Amino acid sequence: MRYNPRQLYRRLYYYSRPYLFRVFLAMGASILVSGADVATAKLVKPFVDDVLIATEKGLVNLVPIIVIGLALCKGAGRYIQEYFIKTAGQLVVQDIRNDLYAHSMALSMGYFSRSSTGNVMSRILNDVGALSRSAADVLVDGLRESFTLIGLTIVAFQSDWRLASIAFVVMPVAVIPASIIGRRIKDNTRRGQRTMGNLTRVLQESLAGIKVIKAFGTEARETDRFKTENKRFYHFIRKVLKYDSAATPVIEILSSLGVGAVLWYGIHRVSQGAMTQGDLSSFVAALLMMYAPMKRLTKVSNTIQRSLGAAERVFELMDEKADIADHADALPASRMAGNIDFCQVDFSYGEEPVLQDFNLSIRSGEIVALVGPSGGGKSTIIGLLNRFYDPQKGNILIDGQDIKYLTQESLKQNIALVDQETFLFNDTVRNNIRYGRLEAADAEVEKAARLAYADAFVRSMPDGYETVIGDRGVRLSGGQRQRICIARAILRDAPILLLDEATSALDTESEAMVQKALVNLMENRTTIVVAHRLSTVMHADKIVVLEDGRICETGNHQQLLAGGGLYSRLYEMQFVERN
Repeated sequence: MRYNPRQLYRRLYYYSRPYLFRVFLAMGASILVSGADVATAKLVKPFVDDVLIATEKGLVNLVPIIVIGLALCKGAGRYIQEYFIKTAGQLVVQDIRNDLYAHSMALSMGYFSRSSTGNVMSRILNDVGALSRSAADVLVDGLRESFTLIGLTIVAFQSDWRLASIAFVVMPVAVIPASIIGRRIKDNTRRGQRTMGNLTRVLQESLAGIKVIKAFGTEARETDRFKTENKRFYHFIRKVLKYDSAATPVIEILSSLGVGAVLWYGIHRVSQGAMTQGDLSSFVAALLMMYAPMKRLTKVSNTIQRSLGAAERVFELMDEKADIADHADALPASRMAGNIDFCQVDFSYGEEPVLQDFNLSIRSGEIVALVGPSGGGKSTIIGLLNRFYDPQKGNILIDGQDIKYLTQESLKQNIALVDQETFLFNDTVRNNIRYGRLEAADAEVEKAARLAYADAFVRSMPDGYETVIGDRGVRLSGGQRQRICIARAILRDAPILLLDEATSALDTESEAMVQKALVNLMENRTTIVVAHRLSTVMHADKIVVLEDGRICETGNHQQLLAGGGLYSRLYEMQFVERN
């Protein structure tokens, strides 16, 4: 998506409005700094004519006082300007990063299935970081150099308008290459930031999958992959640096034409008595001091182009629409009984259908198992019920209400999920369990752990419930992690429970312990169990067998075995494998 620069400026201004006091204070300080520079140029004439040539003793004694006074004014002004502008810039960027993170958290699962985690991370960290550095540089240098340039221009025209006109002939010529350079910098910055997203993705995948990398001995391959992306990033940044480095020499070369013409014409005018040596010295000082802010403003322009490239990627993510949103007439749901109906549901992630004309009714308190070959749509049903996605056709009802017309927050409050991916945070055991209900008391957390058969091993840990379990719970075994997740679901105390392959990755001993915990968790709840191990669902009230997105059998364990269909064949295959 391409944005008009005016749109980007308008949005950045929106974020700057709360901090305009800091900006105006810094602008006032910028005028003080610029005034000191302008006063320096203005004082060159009396310094040359009255001090150096006429040698007036009274003025000689004032020279150090004036120099020190100007330095104090300039130093104080520069400190105030830089501090308040840079803090304002950081506050703006902090707000942008907070909003960007909050927006990304609100996006639907569909977006995250289409986009890499590393790319999202890169936009929140790298792109906003680039915007942060650019914003500070632009506001600090841009304000100061603009005021200085204006003041020195006035001094130059006051000194001699003819010389000033000659000097300013160069300026329009300098604008053309500067604008071309700026556009190149913006384009390459945007492409470089996109490549940084790929680099972040490779890094994130490598660190998340370090166990797999170590197990297969593919460190060298991953290192090469990282080097390739890193080289691509350098390729674009090198172009940014090339154009950025060319800006100052171009301005200096063009500026030398103006300075040379001014000196040639000025010396002739002094020799003719049309102006004094002090007038020429004052003008040349103003001119030389004026070209310095011009060069720095060119750098600021290039920085603006870099920030616009980063801002485009930031606002591109911020403008991403959530696939799943609360309906305009959505109502909050109270605690549900747990009657669930799938009515003629069709769903596909792309062109290939996953569920076709799917119909299923589950009564409150029932335990329903979903089984069948991989790719049959079992986990998709869990995702649809959680409203990670919406079906392309049909309706999903809970207690007779279409879940599309319930607020997402109230729907999630009525559902507890125990997934096959046992995700835990790098936090204490207590806080990981409390994630199921953040306001729960310590006693409630510990009761949930006891019901999940986790209390004993938690208390045996060095700091008990205050033990930090490492990234993704790396310090725990698979069975322990799963029991912490079950405790989290128990604490949530939701009327609907979804178990998606909750024991698939466990050994026999761990599975037996987790199954005991699940019995406590499923009590008095409507439960949907997705399982490949049929031994874990034999006691379900109803077993639904799916194949190619359709229900091919329904019944309890004994009925399905007697039917001799797909379930019976799957059961026999697993029985043979175990024996």
